[in-house]
Amino acid sequence: MATLVQASSESTPTTLKQYVYNLVRQAILSGKYKPGARLNESQLAREFNISRIPIREALMQLREHGLVMSHERRGMFVTELSDEEVQQINSLRVVLEAEAIKLCRARMTRPLAAKLTSLVEQMENSDGSTDIDSAALDLELHRTIWEAAGNPQLAKALDSLATVLFAHTALEHVSNEVHHWRMNHHRQLLDVILGRSDTPPEAAVIEHLRMYYKDPEKFSSFASAQP
Repeated sequence: MATLVQASSESTPTTLKQYVYNLVRQAILSGKYKPGARLNESQLAREFNISRIPIREALMQLREHGLVMSHERRGMFVTELSDEEVQQINSLRVVLEAEAIKLCRARMTRPLAAKLTSLVEQMENSDGSTDIDSAALDLELHRTIWEAAGNPQLAKALDSLATVLFAHTALEHVSNEVHHWRMNHHRQLLDVILGRSDTPPEAAVIEHLRMYYKDPEKFSSFASAQP
């Protein structure tokens, strides 16, 4: 990887842009760069010891994926979601994720079932000491579902919508009781995916998303608006 970071800034390889994209993306998802934090090109270039060109390209790509926002004459900032924006994203996610669950269920295999079960068990055994690690497991579970649906465009849309939500959730500070409730609830979603529950996918996703609302009244407003 050393050859990538030492590459000439005059002709930036796609691999270098992707390398920087992955670095900054991981820094956001890990909480190193918190929501609302300014992302200065020069500072990032010094931090990663590379030129500003791949930094700029990576930030533009992160903006396209919703993890970074651009403010005129102020620069780039890590996306910070309002309650209304979270509700808007989740309204779309209910429809898309329910479809992904239906497709995943129709394409279920033993190895896939074993992988999903293993991820849920890891989440259930999480001690709640690191919300970021738990959010990473959560995202891996959902990405496995999206990819197993067999529709790359659907998976891409969900990844674009939901990644910023997982970053938002990873940086929340909740009690161990709430943490364990969230992690253990994934078993119910797994039962729907594996056909062990009669709960419709749409209802399962709405109930699943309810876990991430601190204000029950806000969730009630969101859920009642769903078809």
